[in-house]
Amino acid sequence: MDFFSLAVIIAYVLLSISLLVSIIRVAIGPSLPDRVVALDLIAFVVISLIATYSISSGHPVYLDVAIVLALVAFLGTIAFARFVFIRAERQNNEGTHV
Repeated sequence: MDFFSLAVIIAYVLLSISLLVSIIRVAIGPSLPDRVVALDLIAFVVISLIATYSISSGHPVYLDVAIVLALVAFLGTIAFARFVFIRAERQNNEGTHV
C-alpha cells in the first residue's frame, strides 16, 4: 500500500466521521440555525467526498458535480440568512409599535 492509497482511506474515514457527527447535530440541534449550519456542513462534507473520489479514481468529471453542489449549498445558506434577517426585522418592527 502506497502513501496515496493510505491518505485516501484516511480522508474517507475522517470525512465519514464528520458526516455522522453532522447528521447527529441535525437530529438533536437545539435551534433552527444550528440545524441549518449542520446541513451546510453536510453539503460541504459530501462535496469533499465527491472531490476525494474524483481524485482517487482519476475521473475529473465528478468535480463538476462538486462545484454545482457547492453553488447550491451556498445559495441555500444565503437564502436562510436572508430569512433570518427578515424575520428579525419583523420582530423588531412589531416590538417598537407596541
